[in-house]
Amino acid sequence: MGYGLGKISKEDKERLDRLAAQTEKALRPMTEQEEYYIGRAVAATILGQYPLYLDDHWTRYVNEIGQAVVLASDRPFTYGGYHFAILDTDEVNALACPGGIIFITRGMLKKAKNEEELAAILAHEVGHVNHKDGLGGIQRARWVQVVTLLGAETAKKLSGAELSQLVSLFEGSVNDVFKTLIVNGYSRQQETAADLSAMTFMHRVGYDSNGLTDYLEKLVREQITGAGQGFFATHPGMAERLSKARSFIAEKKYQRMNHQIRDQRSQQIMD
Repeated sequence: MGYGLGKISKEDKERLDRLAAQTEKALRPMTEQEEYYIGRAVAATILGQYPLYLDDHWTRYVNEIGQAVVLASDRPFTYGGYHFAILDTDEVNALACPGGIIFITRGMLKKAKNEEELAAILAHEVGHVNHKDGLGGIQRARWVQVVTLLGAETAKKLSGAELSQLVSLFEGSVNDVFKTLIVNGYSRQQETAADLSAMTFMHRVGYDSNGLTDYLEKLVREQITGAGQGFFATHPGMAERLSKARSFIAEKKYQRMNHQIRDQRSQQIMD
């Protein structure tokens, strides 16, 4: 409009139009493919610190439970699919990388007394993937620069300096997610939302949603006694999460199930 009034030149108007178009593209949501590559790089960073637990029996069991929960989730399919693996460490943790790569540590496996509790842990992490919580840790300005470089008409002929900048920005984005998972943790609202989704997914697939509250009860006791400070540094407010989970179960009228057969199966595997 300014061009028509003679306030700016035609060339300036065209330059501003291109800039506006580039900005609009840069503010678009992350694509499934971009999420996948970010998540794969985050997983590689995690594996640089923790080795995999190479036990085919345990890995198959965790994947069977995890994939069952995934199919009952709100986002059962991602670009690279969901993959579950065990980290060989006594630390207590579970980590969901963007796109669907989910890790659980040996330490956390030991705390699950049965399959219902293990399903609850995995369903909670699937909830984080569904909600794309990990991506929220990426600095917005950094990702806008990434998308701007990728979306530019000159992306196919980036200079060496521009390519180096793009690699640096991508690595920074990966580090943002890694710090969220390992150092900072999610917000209480995100953790609660993942809990509620986990119980919904569990109920859909036939697991006892009370498996989550049973597991949270143990964590609340440990948090009160001061045990497991490393885990609780990134997972505060366990009592609040437990209270909200119980309220959700009461609201949905989810009844306790007889899961004796699954208990027997998990006992054989976990012993």
